Amino acid sequence: MEKEKEKEKDLGNPNPIRVGISIGDINGIGPEVIIKALNDSRMLLECMPIIYGSTKVFAHYKKVLEENDFNYQSCKTAEEAHIRKVNVVNVWNDEVEYQLGQATENGGKHAFLSLERATQDLASGKIDVLVTAPISKEAMAKSGFKFPGHTEYLADLAGTDDALMVMVSGNLRVALVTTHIPLKEVNTTLTKELILQKIKTFETSLKKDFGLIRPRIAVFGLNPHAGENGKMGTEEQEIIAPAINAAKNENILAFGPYPADGFFGSNARAQFDGVLAMYHDQGLAAFKALAFEDGVNYTAGLPIVRTSPDHGTAFDIAGQNKASEQSMRNAIYVAMDIHKNQIFAKEIGANPLQISPKEKRRSNSDIE
Repeated sequence: MEKEKEKEKDLGNPNPIRVGISIGDINGIGPEVIIKALNDSRMLLECMPIIYGSTKVFAHYKKVLEENDFNYQSCKTAEEAHIRKVNVVNVWNDEVEYQLGQATENGGKHAFLSLERATQDLASGKIDVLVTAPISKEAMAKSGFKFPGHTEYLADLAGTDDALMVMVSGNLRVALVTTHIPLKEVNTTLTKELILQKIKTFETSLKKDFGLIRPRIAVFGLNPHAGENGKMGTEEQEIIAPAINAAKNENILAFGPYPADGFFGSNARAQFDGVLAMYHDQGLAAFKALAFEDGVNYTAGLPIVRTSPDHGTAFDIAGQNKASEQSMRNAIYVAMDIHKNQIFAKEIGANPLQISPKEKRRSNSDIE
């Protein structure tokens, strides 16, 4: 057995990707899905997980879940992390009170402490990517957190308005123009400029993060039947279609606006590399129906890589050993894949081949 373990170590990447993981709400399923996802030595061959939280929390959940084979090492800082190990940075050392299944100020406080430390280390280059376990927006608000969610918090830290929520499952990628706002505010928030900005951010991400050369983007309408030529709303004619045309003028392959109701059930989605929905439930209801167990939430448009499982805290099953780890595992893999794609994109773009005047003349004559 020891020889097999040593052989496994030798097979692993000597420079694994440093994956920072924020613990999420300690009263939800965050710790559970982290433990289950990482309790497989094969996960450690390509990544070095660094969890931000407390070893006391994981000791507690090991007992609750009866995951006695799950091992980890305690670290004071991310620099102390070891390859082929699950590393836990102790962001706090005090005992915490658990109220499983409840949105409490205490749960929000420790979720934010974990997130804050992880983002600090990400900004300073101590970790390569960030995977965030689910938080409770209610609990975070009780602890003084002033953002609707991870996406808005990270965008604020980066000082950008270009953050884009993208849900990923294999070749299915669904992005959102608006995210965590009330439905009654969607139509007043949408503008041609905003939609065009999101189309451009999405196209850049599909190229840089997912390695697509000429991505095709389907853009949804806002109203039923995409407004049906103005009979059910004019946003498509006045805002969305002009944004799509502006994108086409910038050589972006954007198409639509398409009615959202029948799109996912038809063959249309196979013709596109990404789908841009106007609001949260328009895109996510269909996405989660198709990929709830393995979907991943990726924040595009930031100078860092951040992914998350596509589910929430699942307070109703917290501590019951019922949560699936598949989405958390996929979030780790997607973060690593995007990190690799970004490195590759930088490398191939660093020293582009120069086209000689002779080749330019030949190319122009071919066009003529």
